[in-house]
Amino acid sequence: MSNLEKQLLGWRLTTAEIYYFLPDHPSIMQRFTWQEYDKSPDFPQLYRFLEFWQASLDGKLHSVEIMSADLLHRGDIELSRDLAWLH
Repeated sequence: MSNLEKQLLGWRLTTAEIYYFLPDHPSIMQRFTWQEYDKSPDFPQLYRFLEFWQASLDGKLHSVEIMSADLLHRGDIELSRDLAWLH
């Protein structure tokens, strides 16, 4: 499915700032930025990624900040009433 199709179906560009502790230095916190089209308010793609993180990676999660934006609004797409030919 294309990004435009996802937007038309209600998916929004979602950015998550994931804060985690370094495995070798647990007193140091690091940040990872994740960005993908996801469906608000459940965020299934983000939760799938976080489940993978916890199952496969050593860095213990501290917190996650989620930002979601509508890139395409209903008024952004209009049907054209005029047709012109140029040559």
